[in-house]
Amino acid sequence: MTIPIGTGQTGTRTETDSMGSIRVPAEHYWGAQTQRSLIHFSIGDDRMPKSVYHAYGYVKKAAATVNQSAGRLDDERARAILQATDEVISGALDAEFPLYVWQTGSGTQSNMNVNEVVANRASQLMGGQLGSKTPVHPNDHVNLGQSSNDTFPTAMHVATVLEVTGHVLPRVRELAGAVMDKAVGWVDVVKLGRTHLQDATPLTVGQEWSGWAAQLRDAADRLEAALGPCHQLAAGGTAVGTGLNAPEGFGEQIAAQLTQLTGHAFVTAPNKFAAQGSLDAMVAVSAGLRGVAVALMKIANDMRWLASGPRAGLHELALPANEPGSSIMPGKVNPTQQEAMVMVCLQVIGEDQIVAAAGAQGNFELNAMRPIIINNVLHSARILGDACDKLRRFSVEGTQLDEPRIAELVRRSLMLVTALSPTIGYDKASAIAHKADREGTTLREAALALGVDGGDFDRLVDPRTMVGNPHADLGLLTLGPEPV
Repeated sequence: MTIPIGTGQTGTRTETDSMGSIRVPAEHYWGAQTQRSLIHFSIGDDRMPKSVYHAYGYVKKAAATVNQSAGRLDDERARAILQATDEVISGALDAEFPLYVWQTGSGTQSNMNVNEVVANRASQLMGGQLGSKTPVHPNDHVNLGQSSNDTFPTAMHVATVLEVTGHVLPRVRELAGAVMDKAVGWVDVVKLGRTHLQDATPLTVGQEWSGWAAQLRDAADRLEAALGPCHQLAAGGTAVGTGLNAPEGFGEQIAAQLTQLTGHAFVTAPNKFAAQGSLDAMVAVSAGLRGVAVALMKIANDMRWLASGPRAGLHELALPANEPGSSIMPGKVNPTQQEAMVMVCLQVIGEDQIVAAAGAQGNFELNAMRPIIINNVLHSARILGDACDKLRRFSVEGTQLDEPRIAELVRRSLMLVTALSPTIGYDKASAIAHKADREGTTLREAALALGVDGGDFDRLVDPRTMVGNPHADLGLLTLGPEPV
């Protein structure tokens, strides 16, 4: 018989823990420890991310499966727990996880929140009474062989692996691909280069954009590499890393189950004392997210500067007009996607600083800053992935070039004189540039006035010959008429 999710009750009911009894909302599955946490830690509006609880669902399901296989958990209880954990994983029980980020640093309240919800739901499935802890007990059955100290960092790692691989990395790489598509399309468009915010020698738009694409791909690769240690799990270490009350091989078996359940290659941490006393793997992932943010901020700022104008700025780029830019200036359009991206990147960089500081707060056998670390890492991952998706769809893919403006800026550039330097010498080339700038003439007029032959000038100062081999730079070498 299928029992729908929901207690079907109103008012309150009595739940108990080691501190005594407390009234909880009867319409919810959580128990006494969850209710106490809601009272004692109602700080701000920051709630533990639901993805932590979904990951916890996997952890509790893996533990129940291992305990059932070893005969430590009877089949009937195991089936009920497995159904309840499936509902946790799916998000069907999201309303049952209300706790704040600001709680005990070990994450004990969140672990007990999961234990209580799973136990009450499983007891309901078996015909038991909510709050009675029978036939399924939150500690004796759902938490069997486990501790908050090893399951919370395990859930942290699972949630991080799922979020980074499923959300951030695909969107960063999709954005990099869209940027590279633009680079290929504009591989031959010569533009003015800039260093120190000043005019420099030319390159092509394609070369510039290829640099952005490579920067994003490199940042994504570094983030993926940083994710590696998060595949090592603390499960099996229980309270302090010794594995007290956990059977032999429990950590290895849970890791194997989580690998099967998620499709990601999890292993038990080779040293549980490091896995529980530190959060270095999470700190490394946060740094990887910061690296992506650094690359994205550079690119977003470049784009909005290159689009500045349209009349009094650079305006080499024409960004899509997604919405009105001013409540008072009609017709104004702003680089809003780029501005949003910069703000996201600033947030990620700030959150990473907190993660690093919190990671250094491990004391003896436990780092008690876990909730803020997982909250910041998952928040950074979510907003970075979302911002990459929006920047790609609503800006990069629709960006166009103002080619007349680009050509004008190249023609007016004084740094084209660099091509004369090997022939007439640095000092004379410098004098030509200063003369043209001082007198407001063209570079050619200044060069001829200082004795350079016009034919030599026209032959040497050709921007198209000064950009190297853009096709090779973008991997577009050709054999015959077709690109390879």
